[in-house]
Amino acid sequence: MLKIDSPSSAIILPQFIRNRFNNVASNLMSPPGLTFDFSSPEGEEALLPPDSHSWQVFKNPLTSIIGGVAAVIMELAEPRIRTGVWEHTNFRTDPLKRLGRTGLAAMVTVYGPHSKAENMIMAVNRAHEKVKGTTPDGQAYSAMDKDLLNWVQRTASFGFIEAYHTYVRPFSEKSLSEVYQEGTISARLYGADDNPSSKTEQEKMFAKMLPYLEPHPIIGEFQQIMRETPIVPAPFNLLQGALLRAAVDIIPQDIRDVIGLDKKHGLRPGEKQVVKLAARLSDRIFMDSHPAIASSVRLGLPEDYLFRDPSRGMDLEG
Repeated sequence: MLKIDSPSSAIILPQFIRNRFNNVASNLMSPPGLTFDFSSPEGEEALLPPDSHSWQVFKNPLTSIIGGVAAVIMELAEPRIRTGVWEHTNFRTDPLKRLGRTGLAAMVTVYGPHSKAENMIMAVNRAHEKVKGTTPDGQAYSAMDKDLLNWVQRTASFGFIEAYHTYVRPFSEKSLSEVYQEGTISARLYGADDNPSSKTEQEKMFAKMLPYLEPHPIIGEFQQIMRETPIVPAPFNLLQGALLRAAVDIIPQDIRDVIGLDKKHGLRPGEKQVVKLAARLSDRIFMDSHPAIASSVRLGLPEDYLFRDPSRGMDLEG
Protein backbone atom coordinates (compact mmCIF):
# COMPACT_ATOMS: atom_id res chain seq x y z
CA MET A 1 0.00 0.00 0.00
CA LEU A 2 1.43 3.38 -1.03
CA LYS A 3 1.54 6.03 1.67
CA ILE A 4 0.45 9.42 0.39
CA ASP A 5 -1.03 11.04 3.47
CA SER A 6 2.10 11.98 5.44
CA PRO A 7 3.39 15.59 5.60
CA SER A 8 5.56 16.73 2.72
CA SER A 9 9.24 17.39 3.37
CA ALA A 10 9.71 19.15 0.03
CA ILE A 11 11.54 22.48 -0.05
CA ILE A 12 9.86 24.83 -2.54
CA LEU A 13 12.45 27.36 -3.69
CA PRO A 14 11.63 30.85 -5.06
CA GLN A 15 10.73 30.66 -8.76
CA PHE A 16 13.91 32.29 -10.13
CA ILE A 17 16.08 29.82 -8.18
CA ARG A 18 13.84 26.92 -9.19
CA ASN A 19 14.34 27.93 -12.82
CA ARG A 20 18.11 27.63 -12.42
CA PHE A 21 17.83 24.19 -10.87
CA ASN A 22 15.39 23.10 -13.55
CA ASN A 23 17.68 24.31 -16.35
CA VAL A 24 20.67 22.43 -14.97
CA ALA A 25 18.56 19.33 -14.35
CA SER A 26 17.27 19.48 -17.92
CA ASN A 27 20.83 19.63 -19.29
CA LEU A 28 21.84 16.62 -17.22
CA MET A 29 18.73 14.54 -17.83
CA SER A 30 17.38 15.76 -21.17
CA PRO A 31 20.21 16.85 -23.50
CA PRO A 32 19.59 18.94 -26.65
CA GLY A 33 18.00 16.89 -29.41
CA LEU A 34 16.62 14.27 -27.03
CA THR A 35 13.21 14.49 -25.44
CA PHE A 36 11.29 12.03 -23.32
CA ASP A 37 7.78 12.41 -21.96
CA PHE A 38 7.58 10.88 -18.49
CA SER A 39 3.96 12.00 -18.07
CA SER A 40 2.37 9.51 -20.48
CA PRO A 41 0.77 7.14 -21.11
CA GLU A 42 -1.32 7.87 -18.05
CA GLY A 43 -1.28 5.07 -15.51
CA GLU A 44 1.48 3.01 -17.14
CA GLU A 45 3.81 1.53 -14.56
CA ALA A 46 7.59 1.89 -14.68
CA LEU A 47 10.03 -1.00 -14.50
CA LEU A 48 10.07 -0.39 -10.75
CA PRO A 49 7.18 0.69 -8.49
CA PRO A 50 7.14 4.20 -6.99
CA ASP A 51 7.61 2.87 -3.45
CA SER A 52 10.87 1.17 -4.45
CA HIS A 53 14.20 2.27 -3.04
CA SER A 54 15.37 3.29 -6.52
CA TRP A 55 12.67 5.94 -6.90
CA GLN A 56 14.09 7.65 -3.82
CA VAL A 57 17.75 7.15 -4.73
CA PHE A 58 17.52 8.55 -8.26
CA LYS A 59 15.44 11.52 -7.11
CA ASN A 60 18.55 13.08 -5.58
CA PRO A 61 20.49 15.13 -8.19
CA LEU A 62 23.73 15.50 -6.21
CA THR A 63 24.17 11.84 -5.31
CA SER A 64 23.29 10.95 -8.91
CA ILE A 65 26.25 13.08 -10.00
CA ILE A 66 28.54 11.63 -7.33
CA GLY A 67 27.53 8.06 -8.09
CA GLY A 68 27.74 8.54 -11.84
CA VAL A 69 31.26 9.96 -11.65
CA ALA A 70 32.42 7.11 -9.39
CA ALA A 71 30.98 4.58 -11.84
CA VAL A 72 32.70 6.15 -14.85
CA ILE A 73 36.06 6.22 -13.08
CA MET A 74 35.80 2.50 -12.36
CA GLU A 75 34.66 1.80 -15.92
CA LEU A 76 37.59 3.74 -17.40
CA ALA A 77 39.95 1.56 -15.37
CA GLU A 78 38.96 -1.38 -17.60
CA PRO A 79 41.02 -1.01 -20.84
CA ARG A 80 38.37 -2.25 -23.30
CA ILE A 81 35.64 -0.05 -21.87
CA ARG A 82 38.04 2.89 -21.68
CA THR A 83 38.94 2.56 -25.35
CA GLY A 84 35.32 2.19 -26.39
CA VAL A 85 34.18 5.23 -24.42
CA TRP A 86 37.04 7.47 -25.52
CA GLU A 87 36.98 6.46 -29.19
CA HIS A 88 33.25 6.04 -29.82
CA THR A 89 31.63 8.86 -27.85
CA ASN A 90 31.74 12.66 -27.87
CA PHE A 91 32.61 12.93 -24.20
CA ARG A 92 35.79 14.95 -24.75
CA THR A 93 34.21 17.44 -27.16
CA ASP A 94 30.72 17.77 -25.66
CA PRO A 95 30.73 16.39 -22.10
CA LEU A 96 27.40 17.95 -21.11
CA LYS A 97 25.57 16.28 -23.98
CA ARG A 98 27.17 12.94 -23.20
CA LEU A 99 26.33 13.29 -19.51
CA GLY A 100 22.79 14.23 -20.49
CA ARG A 101 22.33 11.12 -22.61
CA THR A 102 23.62 8.91 -19.80
CA GLY A 103 21.51 10.71 -17.21
CA LEU A 104 18.37 10.44 -19.34
CA ALA A 105 18.93 6.71 -19.81
CA ALA A 106 19.20 6.24 -16.04
CA MET A 107 16.02 8.25 -15.41
CA VAL A 108 14.04 6.38 -18.07
CA THR A 109 15.17 3.06 -16.62
CA VAL A 110 13.82 4.00 -13.18
CA TYR A 111 10.86 6.30 -13.87
CA GLY A 112 9.86 5.86 -17.52
CA PRO A 113 6.71 4.00 -18.57
CA HIS A 114 7.49 0.31 -18.95
CA SER A 115 6.98 0.18 -22.73
CA LYS A 116 9.02 3.32 -23.43
CA ALA A 117 11.82 2.20 -21.13
CA GLU A 118 12.11 -1.14 -22.92
CA ASN A 119 12.12 0.60 -26.32
CA MET A 120 14.88 2.97 -25.20
CA ILE A 121 17.00 0.12 -23.86
CA MET A 122 16.60 -1.79 -27.13
CA ALA A 123 17.74 1.33 -29.02
CA VAL A 124 20.79 1.67 -26.76
CA ASN A 125 21.63 -1.99 -27.32
CA ARG A 126 21.37 -1.54 -31.11
CA ALA A 127 23.75 1.41 -30.93
CA HIS A 128 26.17 -0.55 -28.76
CA GLU A 129 26.24 -3.41 -31.29
CA LYS A 130 28.20 -1.10 -33.59
CA VAL A 131 30.82 -0.23 -30.96
CA LYS A 132 33.72 -2.56 -31.64
CA GLY A 133 37.46 -2.20 -31.92
CA THR A 134 40.86 -3.02 -30.53
CA THR A 135 42.61 -1.49 -27.53
CA PRO A 136 46.09 0.02 -27.95
CA ASP A 137 47.60 -3.16 -26.50
CA GLY A 138 45.73 -5.38 -28.97
CA GLN A 139 42.64 -6.55 -27.05
CA ALA A 140 39.56 -6.91 -29.22
CA TYR A 141 36.35 -5.61 -27.70
CA SER A 142 32.67 -5.16 -28.37
CA ALA A 143 30.33 -3.06 -26.27
CA MET A 144 28.01 -6.07 -26.16
CA ASP A 145 30.61 -8.38 -24.58
CA LYS A 146 28.97 -9.94 -21.51
CA ASP A 147 31.85 -9.20 -19.16
CA LEU A 148 31.89 -5.53 -20.19
CA LEU A 149 28.11 -5.20 -19.89
CA ASN A 150 28.29 -6.76 -16.44
CA TRP A 151 31.05 -4.41 -15.29
CA VAL A 152 29.18 -1.33 -16.51
CA GLN A 153 25.99 -2.40 -14.75
CA ARG A 154 27.81 -3.33 -11.53
CA THR A 155 29.69 -0.03 -11.33
CA ALA A 156 26.57 1.99 -12.13
CA SER A 157 24.41 0.30 -9.52
CA PHE A 158 27.21 0.55 -6.97
CA GLY A 159 27.86 4.23 -7.66
CA PHE A 160 24.28 5.46 -7.32
CA ILE A 161 23.45 3.27 -4.33
CA GLU A 162 26.69 3.90 -2.46
CA ALA A 163 26.50 7.67 -2.98
CA TYR A 164 23.00 7.81 -1.48
CA HIS A 165 23.94 5.37 1.28
CA THR A 166 27.04 7.38 2.22
CA TYR A 167 25.90 10.98 1.86
CA VAL A 168 22.11 11.02 2.42
CA ARG A 169 20.77 8.14 4.53
CA PRO A 170 22.52 4.82 5.25
CA PHE A 171 20.61 1.70 4.30
CA SER A 172 20.54 -1.32 6.53
CA GLU A 173 22.04 -4.53 5.14
CA LYS A 174 18.53 -5.75 4.31
CA SER A 175 17.65 -2.63 2.35
CA LEU A 176 21.00 -2.65 0.54
CA SER A 177 20.21 -6.14 -0.69
CA GLU A 178 16.75 -5.01 -1.81
CA VAL A 179 18.00 -1.99 -3.74
CA TYR A 180 20.68 -4.07 -5.48
CA GLN A 181 18.02 -6.61 -6.45
CA GLU A 182 15.94 -3.81 -7.98
CA GLY A 183 18.74 -3.20 -10.47
CA THR A 184 18.60 -6.70 -11.92
CA ILE A 185 15.49 -5.89 -13.99
CA SER A 186 17.11 -3.21 -16.14
CA ALA A 187 20.50 -4.94 -16.11
CA ARG A 188 19.03 -7.99 -17.83
CA LEU A 189 17.32 -5.82 -20.43
CA TYR A 190 20.71 -4.29 -21.23
CA GLY A 191 22.15 -7.78 -21.60
CA ALA A 192 23.98 -8.00 -18.27
CA ASP A 193 23.36 -11.37 -16.66
CA ASP A 194 25.51 -11.19 -13.54
CA ASN A 195 24.13 -8.29 -11.52
CA PRO A 196 24.75 -8.51 -7.75
CA SER A 197 21.81 -9.05 -5.42
CA SER A 198 23.58 -7.85 -2.26
CA LYS A 199 26.50 -5.71 -1.08
CA THR A 200 28.46 -8.86 -0.25
CA GLU A 201 27.97 -10.18 -3.78
CA GLN A 202 29.02 -6.81 -5.17
CA GLU A 203 32.25 -6.88 -3.17
CA LYS A 204 33.08 -10.40 -4.39
CA MET A 205 32.49 -9.37 -7.99
CA PHE A 206 34.71 -6.33 -7.58
CA ALA A 207 37.46 -8.50 -6.12
CA LYS A 208 37.33 -10.81 -9.15
CA MET A 209 37.59 -7.83 -11.51
CA LEU A 210 40.54 -6.23 -9.71
CA PRO A 211 43.30 -7.96 -11.76
CA TYR A 212 41.82 -6.55 -14.98
CA LEU A 213 41.85 -2.90 -13.86
CA GLU A 214 44.72 -0.49 -14.40
CA PRO A 215 45.72 3.15 -13.99
CA HIS A 216 45.62 5.34 -17.09
CA PRO A 217 45.99 9.07 -17.95
CA ILE A 218 42.45 9.07 -19.38
CA ILE A 219 41.09 8.68 -15.85
CA GLY A 220 42.81 11.92 -14.90
CA GLU A 221 41.61 13.55 -18.13
CA PHE A 222 38.05 12.57 -17.29
CA GLN A 223 38.36 14.09 -13.82
CA GLN A 224 39.74 17.30 -15.31
CA ILE A 225 36.83 17.52 -17.77
CA MET A 226 34.39 17.08 -14.92
CA ARG A 227 36.09 19.84 -12.92
CA GLU A 228 35.82 22.25 -15.84
CA THR A 229 32.27 21.39 -16.97
CA PRO A 230 29.48 23.32 -15.17
CA ILE A 231 27.22 20.54 -13.96
CA VAL A 232 25.50 21.92 -10.84
CA PRO A 233 23.61 25.19 -10.20
CA ALA A 234 24.59 27.91 -7.75
CA PRO A 235 25.10 27.71 -4.82
CA PHE A 236 26.03 24.03 -5.25
CA ASN A 237 28.52 24.93 -8.01
CA LEU A 238 30.87 26.08 -5.25
CA LEU A 239 30.91 22.45 -4.14
CA GLN A 240 31.56 20.88 -7.54
CA GLY A 241 35.16 20.00 -6.71
CA ALA A 242 34.09 18.45 -3.43
CA LEU A 243 31.37 16.43 -5.18
CA LEU A 244 33.97 15.00 -7.55
CA ARG A 245 36.23 14.14 -4.63
CA ALA A 246 33.22 12.59 -2.89
CA ALA A 247 32.89 10.30 -5.90
CA VAL A 248 36.47 9.11 -5.46
CA ASP A 249 35.86 8.59 -1.75
CA ILE A 250 33.14 5.98 -2.29
CA ILE A 251 35.25 3.88 -4.68
CA PRO A 252 36.50 0.81 -2.77
CA GLN A 253 40.01 1.35 -1.43
CA ASP A 254 41.53 -1.65 -3.23
CA ILE A 255 40.29 -0.33 -6.59
CA ARG A 256 41.60 3.14 -5.76
CA ASP A 257 44.99 1.64 -4.94
CA VAL A 258 45.15 -0.24 -8.25
CA ILE A 259 44.21 2.74 -10.42
CA GLY A 260 46.40 5.22 -8.54
CA LEU A 261 43.88 7.41 -6.74
CA ASP A 262 45.53 8.32 -3.45
CA LYS A 263 44.27 10.47 -0.57
CA LYS A 264 44.77 13.75 -2.45
CA HIS A 265 42.03 12.69 -4.90
CA GLY A 266 39.49 12.11 -2.13
CA LEU A 267 37.65 14.42 0.24
CA ARG A 268 39.63 16.94 2.24
CA PRO A 269 39.23 17.33 6.01
CA GLY A 270 35.75 18.58 6.86
CA GLU A 271 34.38 18.19 3.33
CA LYS A 272 32.41 15.01 3.96
CA GLN A 273 30.06 16.76 6.36
CA VAL A 274 29.57 19.60 3.87
CA VAL A 275 28.76 17.14 1.07
CA LYS A 276 26.35 15.28 3.36
CA LEU A 277 24.57 18.53 4.23
CA ALA A 278 24.27 19.51 0.55
CA ALA A 279 23.12 16.02 -0.49
CA ARG A 280 20.49 15.85 2.25
CA LEU A 281 19.28 19.33 1.29
CA SER A 282 19.07 18.42 -2.41
CA ASP A 283 17.06 15.34 -1.43
CA ARG A 284 14.28 17.68 -0.31
CA ILE A 285 14.39 20.28 -3.10
CA PHE A 286 11.33 20.08 -5.35
CA MET A 287 12.36 20.37 -9.02
CA ASP A 288 9.48 20.68 -11.48
CA SER A 289 11.58 19.25 -14.32
CA HIS A 290 12.69 16.09 -12.54
CA PRO A 291 11.33 12.90 -14.14
CA ALA A 292 10.27 11.65 -10.70
CA ILE A 293 7.65 14.41 -10.51
CA ALA A 294 6.02 13.77 -13.89
CA SER A 295 6.17 10.02 -13.28
CA SER A 296 4.41 10.33 -9.93
CA VAL A 297 1.62 12.30 -11.56
CA ARG A 298 1.43 9.76 -14.41
CA LEU A 299 0.60 7.12 -11.83
CA GLY A 300 -2.05 9.23 -10.16
CA LEU A 301 0.12 10.19 -7.19
CA PRO A 302 0.66 13.69 -5.79
CA GLU A 303 3.49 15.74 -7.33
CA ASP A 304 5.33 15.63 -4.03
CA TYR A 305 4.68 11.93 -3.41
CA LEU A 306 8.37 11.12 -3.01
CA PHE A 307 8.70 13.89 -0.43
CA ARG A 308 5.75 12.77 1.69
CA ASP A 309 7.72 10.23 3.69
CA PRO A 310 11.38 10.06 2.57
CA SER A 311 12.01 6.89 4.62
CA ARG A 312 9.01 5.12 3.06
CA GLY A 313 9.80 1.47 2.46
CA MET A 314 13.38 1.91 3.67
CA ASP A 315 14.94 0.00 6.52
CA LEU A 316 17.55 2.56 7.54
CA GLU A 317 20.38 2.51 10.01
CA GLY A 318 20.42 4.98 12.83
